[in-house]
Amino acid sequence: MPLSLWEFIATYWPDFLKGTGITAAQFILATMLAIGIALVAGLMKLSHNAVIRGVSVTYIEIFRGTSLLVQLYWIFFVLPLFGVTLDKFTAGFVAVGMNLGAYGAELVRGGIQSVPKGQWEAAYALSMSPAKRMWRIILPQALVNMLPPWGNLLIELLKNTALVSLISVTDLMFVAKQINGSTFLSAQAFGLALIVYYVFARFIVTPFMRWLEGVMRRKLGRA
Repeated sequence: MPLSLWEFIATYWPDFLKGTGITAAQFILATMLAIGIALVAGLMKLSHNAVIRGVSVTYIEIFRGTSLLVQLYWIFFVLPLFGVTLDKFTAGFVAVGMNLGAYGAELVRGGIQSVPKGQWEAAYALSMSPAKRMWRIILPQALVNMLPPWGNLLIELLKNTALVSLISVTDLMFVAKQINGSTFLSAQAFGLALIVYYVFARFIVTPFMRWLEGVMRRKLGRA
């Protein structure tokens, strides 16, 4: 006799909870990596040095122009052939972070270029160093412009973490597939996984990004 949804949850919630914890860890670590890479690559793409700019463009084009799944397999299965071995958990968030970091780099570049020219000229008039000018004047204003698309990017990143199950990372999707394989209750297993992903995106990621956007706008007097 098939289990009802509530009976299914009562039976398998510990497994789903562990999988959700792994997914949350993958999301947080991949987000941190993606933000760091996006900031560096975005600034590099704005460099007047052709070599630095070329390195950034190459990275962005490769990771935006190829499949995340292929990148994940390369990092986990191919890099060991060159002497670089990552455990499956690390390979998962590194692949997702590097992929979304390439998209984020374009958001950083666009956000910086959207800052009005007058702000650049005012910072220059204050005799600030280029690094201080960027950190104190330009980036805070660019961040406000970047936050809405970054919210969408982070939701995409969350959904992409499901791919790490393909290298046997025991995340939410891996747990759902295991339970489905042993019970054949596909609707319950994948339905519950769908609900968890939705709740994570709708009630954690989205409100946090809106809160952060409000904080930055108040700091810059745009509220």
